[in-house]
Amino acid sequence: MSQVDRDLVQAIRAELAAIDPVRPCDRAAESAGLGNALATREAAVARLAVRLGRVTDAGRLLGERRRTKHVRVVDAAPADGQSASAGFDWASTPEHCRLAYLRGRFLARGSLSLASSRSHLEFVVDPEEAPILAGWLAELDLPASWRIRRGRGVVTWKSAASVGLFLRRIGAGASLLELEARQVSRALRGEINRVINAESANLQRAVAAAARQLAAISQLEDDGRLAEQPYVVRLVAGARRETPEATFGELAERLGLHRSSVQRSLERLERLALHDDEGVGQRSMSRGLREDAELGPRRRRAHPGRRPAARAVIMES
Repeated sequence: MSQVDRDLVQAIRAELAAIDPVRPCDRAAESAGLGNALATREAAVARLAVRLGRVTDAGRLLGERRRTKHVRVVDAAPADGQSASAGFDWASTPEHCRLAYLRGRFLARGSLSLASSRSHLEFVVDPEEAPILAGWLAELDLPASWRIRRGRGVVTWKSAASVGLFLRRIGAGASLLELEARQVSRALRGEINRVINAESANLQRAVAAAARQLAAISQLEDDGRLAEQPYVVRLVAGARRETPEATFGELAERLGLHRSSVQRSLERLERLALHDDEGVGQRSMSRGLREDAELGPRRRRAHPGRRPAARAVIMES
């Protein structure tokens, strides 16, 4: 993840940690989401713990963090060995308390990654808490997958839409708008690159095809076979010489022909340049013979009383 992405993730977390719940129930729910053992190296989350009354001295909290690299802030919520979900009554709480709890849970146990233009958000919790948390998220129309990874429960979103919706619902604002703007910009650049690559490939194929057709026309004109071709073929050959860059549709519109007629004429010229005259049209001739062979029995079945003319002459003689 680039430094720009890291700064954006830190801005989102700082914005969420700066939210000061007004309702006492929301403050209690967010405190429960932080859990009974808060390990943090983030000043914003440490200040949030102070505001929520988890500790009374921010200087002591940050000084302890510098000495031990993490701080354990203990409250009277769940007992040791229990997950934070064990001390929170999800079923009887309103939605705003649930979102406050999820905000605290994300700040305590969540991580956000924006590497490779993809959004990845996950909670790393106790194994028994993972299915419970995934079920609670599903109740809020935020379904997430969960699994056990190296003895820890992991609840994950890998969809940018799901990640954005979750962050918006727990209170992210300006930082989330910046994230969404960057995602739209990346998607737009990707679409533009795809269109440019497709157009470039089509242009290369068109140039190569026009070069083959011009070479075939020159070869047929040199050996005199071009003059023997039907009028439409000669007309298309002349138009191709005058406008080598024109597409089939443009040639058809200019000559007043169907696009398929232009395409067949140019294909015929290329085949004539590669093969002798007898090689051209054999496919259509054999197809016509096959069709006559198939239609013969059908015609006899359709007119059972009609007899061939030669047989009738024999009977009269």
